[in-house]
Amino acid sequence: MSEVRIAAEPRTEFGKGAARRIRRASKVPAVLYGHGTDPRHISLPGHHLMLALKTPNVLLTLELQGATELALPKDVQRHPIKGFLEHVDMLLVKHGEKVKVEIPLYVVGEVVSGGLVSNELTTLEVEAEATSIPQSFEIDIEGREIGAQVVAKEITLPPGVTLVTDPEHLVLHITAAPTAEEVEAELAEAEAEAGIEREEPRAEAEGAPGGEAEQEGKAAAASESAEG
Repeated sequence: MSEVRIAAEPRTEFGKGAARRIRRASKVPAVLYGHGTDPRHISLPGHHLMLALKTPNVLLTLELQGATELALPKDVQRHPIKGFLEHVDMLLVKHGEKVKVEIPLYVVGEVVSGGLVSNELTTLEVEAEATSIPQSFEIDIEGREIGAQVVAKEITLPPGVTLVTDPEHLVLHITAAPTAEEVEAELAEAEAEAGIEREEPRAEAEGAPGGEAEQEGKAAAASESAEG
């Protein structure tokens, strides 16, 4: 798995004001906990941490006050609009120690013609050594027919990794792709439930202004006037 070294600094100020000052200095407030120790408040370089967190379940080697600690990011808080890092909770781990983590699932292969992949899970929970956490699992759908299903126990795990998710949990299934008529019907049903009325094309009614009947009436009136 990916391992990144990153410098950490102890924090002695707390609260919203202190957190804002840390962020203005391009750093991120964090908490380090685990192994029965008291939580330690630290700050981490923002840009370096942001790059590291692009890798799922990245293992961080924290250089803190002359010592090094291994840690896994467990809870990452971002600004809801701007997306920058606001706070990170980090779990202390050791070499050989097993931890429970969520591993991303990726679908590979071409879906059968007329088929549609429906994902029920996007991650799989497993237990693995903290220093040997898989980055992702692949599900090959090549050659699977419409109606095929994949459950958690069918996903191949590397040695030393055990499944935590219910083995019978449905991960994905392949369904028949909807037709254009079915999509239109579902859209109409959704609009009806939302109280949205569709505008139907308006045909010119017989005798309506501008219609054929009106034109014929005007021609007849003109003929009678000329005869009179």
